[in-house]
Amino acid sequence: MTPLLPIAVGLVALALGVAILRTFGSNFRVGRLLAVTPVVPVAEARALASGPPRYVAVQGRIDAEDAFEDPAHRPLVLRRVRFETGSGTRWRTVDEQREAVDFEVREGLDAIAVDHASLDAGLVVIPRESTGTAADVADRIPADLLPSTPLRMRLDQVSAIEHATVAGVPALDPSTGEPWMTRGLGRPLILTTLERDEAMRVLASDAPRRPLAAVIAMAVGLVALTVGVAWALLGFATGAALAATPEPSSVVNGDPRSSGQGPGIVGQPLLAIGLMLAIGIGAAVLTTLYVRWTGGRRA
Repeated sequence: MTPLLPIAVGLVALALGVAILRTFGSNFRVGRLLAVTPVVPVAEARALASGPPRYVAVQGRIDAEDAFEDPAHRPLVLRRVRFETGSGTRWRTVDEQREAVDFEVREGLDAIAVDHASLDAGLVVIPRESTGTAADVADRIPADLLPSTPLRMRLDQVSAIEHATVAGVPALDPSTGEPWMTRGLGRPLILTTLERDEAMRVLASDAPRRPLAAVIAMAVGLVALTVGVAWALLGFATGAALAATPEPSSVVNGDPRSSGQGPGIVGQPLLAIGLMLAIGIGAAVLTTLYVRWTGGRRA
């Protein structure tokens, strides 16, 4: 067996872990952005709106002048009802109704508006769902759907009394000239009223076991790849000894356990130190790649 085997196993396992995460579609990207986007004060986000585009997140209390009430008399700033067909992590929207008012995220005396019209897959809140068939809401769906088609109704709403995290690009609202958070740089606008871990669970709720399978696959891949690289480096360092021939060698002065130095000097300490540093650096690089692939937190 050669070092290529654990290296190959590691690469395959890492690819499998990434492939599993990719099955979540847009939810995987939203979760990763929530995890790695730096959070800045609202005042700083307002200042960034006049400069080069930058993708950042802000946190604060949602505030609006014209909130509307839901049936439970809670003040809402956004309410979205979707009818979807599909299963697992693959759902297709066949009808959507949205009601929203202008709102902002406030932190102390500072506030920045939110481009709520740009919110799509980036809206992450506690969902209210009910399931049935297309026959239950025949007046709300396309006529080409069979009455027996599985259907779910998903209700997402944002209240004016909640705290939220909003990730996007600070820019100037074309209609008012005031700073707001919107999508940009090829990334979606994200708004969540949940803590990070709870938001991740909601994003993975359609297949809760897949993230665990992805983590296991990537952990196995990292271990196997580290073993393979360390094995290859050790083989390279001791290649001369492993390649010894059955022919008797000539008499060498000095300690045969060393590279010809005098007695008492065994091995090459600088080579050993360099080898250990290479293994450590390799492990650090692989760990960094793992954190980025799985959306781990960064400073």
